[in-house]
Amino acid sequence: MIKRRDNEDFGMPFLAMICCAFGGLILLLMVTETADPQLFAKSTESIENLEVRVAQMRNALLDSRDESDRAKLALSDTQVELDEAAKTLRTLRERMARIEQQIEQAEAKEHVLSERARGLSSARQSLTEQMLALQATAGVTGENAIGGITADSEYIIFVIDTSGSMFSYAWEGVRRKVGEVLAIYPEVKGIQVMNDMGDYMFRSFAGRWMPDSPTVRRQIVDRLASWNPFSNSSPVEGIQRAITVFFDPSLEISIYVFGDDFQQNNTIQGVVDAVDRANQTSQQTGRRLVRIHAVGFPVLLEPNAPPQVRRNAYRFAALMRELTHRNLGAFVGAAELQ
Repeated sequence: MIKRRDNEDFGMPFLAMICCAFGGLILLLMVTETADPQLFAKSTESIENLEVRVAQMRNALLDSRDESDRAKLALSDTQVELDEAAKTLRTLRERMARIEQQIEQAEAKEHVLSERARGLSSARQSLTEQMLALQATAGVTGENAIGGITADSEYIIFVIDTSGSMFSYAWEGVRRKVGEVLAIYPEVKGIQVMNDMGDYMFRSFAGRWMPDSPTVRRQIVDRLASWNPFSNSSPVEGIQRAITVFFDPSLEISIYVFGDDFQQNNTIQGVVDAVDRANQTSQQTGRRLVRIHAVGFPVLLEPNAPPQVRRNAYRFAALMRELTHRNLGAFVGAAELQ
């Protein structure tokens, strides 16, 4: 009886333990079957998301590196431009410094020249009365007499007799004297050339001044070689037109009359009076505003010339002497025709 009871005591706990273990195993299997797939799916999804984010971050990093490279290139280009701008600025500053230095030198030279000009002006003013007295008492003659003409005008007009006698026998002398007159005026503000009838050498400049330049001077002398418009052998019309058209109280003008003959029926006094009315006097100085100079060519004074022809030459000389005297000029008699 005692032995059976011991066997019963041993069997029940063992069976209970076995049952509990088996139940736990079943429970574990149930938990494993239901939970593991969900956790695995979640883990897989998280890994994929992480891979996407890593790829995005890698792309962003690459983009940042590209932008950084572009910024470095732009910065390099900007630095080059800044260097060029700085170089240009230095060059401009150097040029400005040289220009300022040249301006200072020019101003210094201008001051010196201005002082000299004032000195020459004073000297010329002191000699004016003596020169006028000499011109009033005698005419100027001689081959080099043009060098003694007062060259103080800023505008000059040539009135040239283009008659057959002048063109045939004195024309080379005319061209030479025109060149000599231009030579005593190194620079003027305006030039004009017309014949004794008042016809312009260059019609494109009719009624207005030609600007002074070496080219214009050369063209005048060259044009004289073949310039031969109609002439009535009287300088009256040309002188009157020159004064009427170009007279200006604010301008200093000199007229140079070149001729050999005065055939017009007007008297010398009538011509002088007409010029007096046209050539007004300055209210400040009381002097005529336009100087009149004259150069006479002895074309008609040949020994075999008829008396009437010689008389016209004398009338021309008398007219020019009176006009130049009354209008602050000088009368020059050319010693030779050519």
